[in-house]
Amino acid sequence: KEILNEVEKYRVKSVCITGGEPMLQLDDLKKLVIELKKKKYFVLLETNGSLYDRYLFNKVDCVSMDMKPPSSGEKSNKSFIKKLKNKDQIKIVIADRKDYDYAKKIAKKSKIDVILQPKGGIKIKELADNVLKDKLNVRVLPQLHKIINVR
Repeated sequence: KEILNEVEKYRVKSVCITGGEPMLQLDDLKKLVIELKKKKYFVLLETNGSLYDRYLFNKVDCVSMDMKPPSSGEKSNKSFIKKLKNKDQIKIVIADRKDYDYAKKIAKKSKIDVILQPKGGIKIKELADNVLKDKLNVRVLPQLHKIINVR
């Protein structure tokens, strides 16, 4: 109720649930999503793709899976991509050429939207130029929270 009250103060139409990892609080997350959907909000759920819940993923309007590129030092579960639907998306933060090459392979195989974000909001033109040169069907977006200094 506290979260819903806070959301309603802003008179927005969509809500992005992000974390840490929101799926670690699955029971409360389901309750929140149910209430948000009752109130007709568009709900986007950001996840690292380590946990899956069919009911919740069907309930939200969009699942945004954060794929970890080589520079992150982490590995993403690529089999998770098969559980995503056309309404969902994959997001990859790009720090260097190795990350870009990793993302390019994923983008060429993906049947859903792929978003590439330059790490820290820098070098967005360089990333966009590479995407255009390689004719990738992706969106290039800044990490807005980094640019406006929000955590």
